[in-house]
Amino acid sequence: MRILLITKIFPNAMNPGQAPFNRRQFAALSRYCDIDVFATIPWFPGASRFSKWSVSNDAPREEIIEGLPVRHPRFLYLPKVAPYLNGPLYAASMLFELARHHPAPDVIVGSFAYPDGFAAVCLAELLGVPAVVKVHGSDIDVLSQQPAVRPALEWGLRRATRVVAVSKQLKEGVHALGVPRDRIDVVMNGVDRTMFRPRDRGEARAALGRSPDRRLLLYVGHLLRDKGALDAIAAFERLAPAHPDVDLVLVGSGADEQACKAAAERFGDRVLLTGRLPHDQVARWVAACDALVLPSHHEGTPNVVIESLASGRRVVATNVGGIPDVLSSPALGELVAPGDLPALAGAMSRAAYAPYNPEQIVSLAGCTGWDESARAFYNSILAARGERPMPVPATEMRPVLQLDGAPPSSRRWAPPPGSRRFPEATQLGVGQA
Repeated sequence: MRILLITKIFPNAMNPGQAPFNRRQFAALSRYCDIDVFATIPWFPGASRFSKWSVSNDAPREEIIEGLPVRHPRFLYLPKVAPYLNGPLYAASMLFELARHHPAPDVIVGSFAYPDGFAAVCLAELLGVPAVVKVHGSDIDVLSQQPAVRPALEWGLRRATRVVAVSKQLKEGVHALGVPRDRIDVVMNGVDRTMFRPRDRGEARAALGRSPDRRLLLYVGHLLRDKGALDAIAAFERLAPAHPDVDLVLVGSGADEQACKAAAERFGDRVLLTGRLPHDQVARWVAACDALVLPSHHEGTPNVVIESLASGRRVVATNVGGIPDVLSSPALGELVAPGDLPALAGAMSRAAYAPYNPEQIVSLAGCTGWDESARAFYNSILAARGERPMPVPATEMRPVLQLDGAPPSSRRWAPPPGSRRFPEATQLGVGQA
């Protein structure tokens, strides 16, 4: 089977840390089928003059990423001018690219509901092949609230052969937009369990030059207001006077980085901004922390939460998106309402001192690897083609794919010995989820 994956949330040579979840899942998916990736780049006249759009402007037209052949076609995009046209313009741009692309795909997958998923459905209908749309979070929670976009977003989702959501909450959001539940599958993201695993906290702190006697709270992600980076600092301001042995570290970069730096200055070395880091360094900071803090205003299923739990670290997060699906027990962490700074400060204070067993966190969370996630995704693609799913060996215990209309499996698949592993991205990237 040959699959064409279309998405604007994918890495390129100029932005290698973007959307690592798609990179890892698609690379793992290539074990089961032939894959071509159109990792698209928005373009409009004068785009290079705007920093937001110029990052990927110089990306090569073609490259190989983790063994995947990746093209970077540009698509005509009209930011904030006529968003209802972006789906049709995207589809028209990809039709031209597809006309030069052989052989034709058996399935087209659009990762992100609009305009990517919309375009995937348009192309699939022209070719007479199934279309699968993968939704991540803000494409359902945010874009569906925009009157200019919602009709086209609904059209694409309703005409997709199958929709893949990364959380149960997103599945319900897709259903509310008119898609029957029996055409929506829940496929959770995976985690690299060779990198994110329980490690000695003291050794990790020593490697980072941190004191073993202080408490450490960690934020990992884009430094954006909507991701809660400024909320984390504001909540820390509330708890800092009463807890002088607690520090806060923020790993990542983003549009609100300068605002975060300005807010952090008054705390001296108690609040550290590291900037964007290689993924192995992110894993070390996770190992060094007492708890992860992610006070997002909206989310899909953020991988950093899964990575923290796989590392045996508890989490303080907001009860949005798929986070409650992951933090399914109070033993794993604490949930607060988005924007509730007093509640966030209280939860952070408790998390800094709460004793827990990292191995028990890992066992209770039951995080899966990227191979399991990719296999579940592949089974959803098979379902779109009307084919039976691949059998699940008896070595795994919990499903990562939930297919409505069929009894859920109580087991999970594990990769065979010697299966191909995929190298990590060189930089942290938290995608549009």
